[in-house]
Amino acid sequence: MKHFLLGTAAAALMALGSVADAADLKMSHVRPQGATIDNELRAFSDQVKEATGGDVNIEIFPASALGDYTTVQERISVGAIDMATQPAATGADRQMQISSFPFLANSWAEARAIYGPDGPVRNVMAELYAKQDITMLAAYPVYFGGISLNTDPVNPGDPSQSNGIKVRVPGIKSFQLTGQALGYIPSPIPFSEAFTAIQTGVVDGVIGSGAEGYYASFRDVTKAYIPANTHFEVWYMIISNESLAALDAEDKDALMKAATEFEAQRWTVAEEDQGKWEQRLADELGTNVVSLTDEQRAAMAAKVRAEVWPEVLKDVGEDWGQGILDQIGK
Repeated sequence: MKHFLLGTAAAALMALGSVADAADLKMSHVRPQGATIDNELRAFSDQVKEATGGDVNIEIFPASALGDYTTVQERISVGAIDMATQPAATGADRQMQISSFPFLANSWAEARAIYGPDGPVRNVMAELYAKQDITMLAAYPVYFGGISLNTDPVNPGDPSQSNGIKVRVPGIKSFQLTGQALGYIPSPIPFSEAFTAIQTGVVDGVIGSGAEGYYASFRDVTKAYIPANTHFEVWYMIISNESLAALDAEDKDALMKAATEFEAQRWTVAEEDQGKWEQRLADELGTNVVSLTDEQRAAMAAKVRAEVWPEVLKDVGEDWGQGILDQIGK
C-alpha cells in the first residue's frame, strides 16, 4: 500500500510538472476577428500547439484588444505581453521607419528581395527589435499601400498638382511627407480616431494602409481607392525575449519553425490577396478603384524619392539609411 501511495504521489508530481512547463502566450494583432490575419494566426496557433504536444498555447487577441500597436510593442519589450503580429512602432525607434520607406519596392518580386528572408530591410529590422529585447520570428507581407478617399479624387495620377484634399496619415514622418509630395494636405491623426475624423469631415481620406486595411476599417467611408503603391506594408511577428527564453529548447525550435512556415506560406498568397481586396472594394461597396498607368505610378515614385527620401534619411541617420538603400540598389 505504501509503495502504491508513493507511486501515486510521484505521478501527481509529474503531472503538475507537466502543467507548469506548459506556456500560455498572448498574441496581439490590429485587425478585427475574422480578418485574414486573424484566421491565419489562429491556424498558426493550432500548428504550434500540435507541434509542441500542447506545451505552447497561443491565445489570439484581435482588434488591438491588448492596446494600440505602439503600446503593445513597448509591453513586449518589457515582457508584459508575449507576442504580436503588427506594424513596427516607430515611436520606439525612429530607424524603424525604414520598414515603411515610401516607394521603396516597385514589384512583389522586389518586395520579397527587400523584406523577405535575408532581405536588407528584414535583417536590419531584426537588429532593431533585438535592441528592444524582442525577437522577430517572421515577416508578414500585407500589401502595397494606396489612398482611400471619401470624396471624388482630383488629379489622382498627377503628383505635380496640389489637389486640396485633406487626408489622415499616421504620426510617422515618412507618411506625412509622402502625402504632401503627392499633392494632399496631411493631418496626423491616431488610428483610433481616424474613422470618426473622416465621417465628420475633419479629413476626406486616409494614406497609410491598403485595400484590405481600408475594407476592414474604413469601408463605410471609402468612396474611391487609388492603388498608388505608396509603400510596401509588412508586419512582423515578434516575441518578448523573456517569453522565448522561458520555453525549453524543443518547444522554442518548434515555434520558430512554425513561424518560418507561416511567413513562407504568406508570401505565396499575398499578391493575389491584394487583388482580391481591391476587387471587393469595387464589387461589394461600389468603390471607384482608380486605374493608374505605370507612367503615373513612376511619376509619383520619382517625386517622393526626390523630395521625401532625403528628409527621412536625415531622420533615421543618413549614413545608416543610405547604407541600407545601397544594399537594395537604390
